[in-house]
Amino acid sequence: MLYYLFDFLHNDLHIPGTGVFQYISFRAALALISSIVISMVFGKRIIQYLQLKQVGEIVRDLGLAGQMAKQGTPTMGGLIILLCILVPTLLFAKLQNIYVIILLISTVWLGIIGFLDDYIKVFKKDKQGLKGTFKVIGQVGLGIIVGAILYLHPDVTLQRPIVGSPASSAAQSVVKPLLGNEASNQIVTRKTKYVDVHAPITTIPFVKNHEFNYSKVLLFIGDGYEKYAWLIFIPVVIFIITAVSNGANMTDGLDGLAAGTTAIIGFTLAIFAYVSGNKTFADYLGIMYIPNSGEIVIYASAFVGSCVGFLWFNSYPAQVFMGDTGSLALGGIVAVLAIAIRKELLIPVLCGIYLVENLSVMLQVGYFKYTKKRFGEGRRVLKMAPLHHHYQKKGFHEAKIVARFWIVGVALAVLTIVTLKLR
Repeated sequence: MLYYLFDFLHNDLHIPGTGVFQYISFRAALALISSIVISMVFGKRIIQYLQLKQVGEIVRDLGLAGQMAKQGTPTMGGLIILLCILVPTLLFAKLQNIYVIILLISTVWLGIIGFLDDYIKVFKKDKQGLKGTFKVIGQVGLGIIVGAILYLHPDVTLQRPIVGSPASSAAQSVVKPLLGNEASNQIVTRKTKYVDVHAPITTIPFVKNHEFNYSKVLLFIGDGYEKYAWLIFIPVVIFIITAVSNGANMTDGLDGLAAGTTAIIGFTLAIFAYVSGNKTFADYLGIMYIPNSGEIVIYASAFVGSCVGFLWFNSYPAQVFMGDTGSLALGGIVAVLAIAIRKELLIPVLCGIYLVENLSVMLQVGYFKYTKKRFGEGRRVLKMAPLHHHYQKKGFHEAKIVARFWIVGVALAVLTIVTLKLR
């Protein structure tokens, strides 16, 4: 909203200095700072309110050091995170931008699902919370919405530089082998001519020709296969949102682990959004230029600020837990951010912590069921799942586990950024 106010002051009233709001970097910095400040100012009040309402964590005795001491710690602290994301985004972002709209929808949607889960656990005293079926239905529903918008909306495009005249056969020979018939709406920018591309194209890391069009999976259909790309793209979006959302939920088990890990991931995605939304950087790095995606940086900055601000209260020993209100939303937002900037295939690297936590649970449960069926007695690969609890069982202090997971997260983030040129 403030963006539109300052835009009016700059363009209509010509007040000196108000044009600074045109810069994405300036608004991103304001969003980051505002998010942290809001967390500091309102976080304590929200925690006190949760304590007043006796919204405390119900802890099972799993034999973990210090676990029972967390009994009664306020949960549903994800409300702090959601507030710190939404308010700065509404203040500083262009609210008509399709990417911002998608991210706001995702934040509210997943926040509601997580809130319902926490509400049932805390107020209805049902430890199971919202049934897994309903969670998955909610995640799938969001995946369909996000996938359909990204696939169909006319503002979701890429731009490609073309050598020579757009109408020339030489230019067409440059564009068509990569893009097929999706190229349209020629744009002339200074001496370089560009073509708008509306197609489900993503980035493949670590390879030279590092782009992949989902429609190519349907080549066997023959002519017109591009029209059915949604049959591949939308299910992929659904799978990614569901998997990453659940991965973040699994990671939220130690003080500061999910918030710190997600802050690192969010910062990395903000860098990708900035270079992908800037034509100069995109041309220099040889990556796809995504018009209008620069506004994602505003949201991503608020997202990172919310995680950092939440750590003020959630670092060991935690004064509040985010609950599913926060963890489901954080994971889903990471997924939508990555998909929007066409970097979803980097998720296994960037979100390696989420992935390992998810796989550790799947491995533990799968092996237990297999050995119980075969030997009549269930056996375990790990002392306990998810993985962070395995290390707790081995005697490591949770603060050390969290710090080491953060270090791994930073290393994975650096490796992800390196993929901009390592191919």
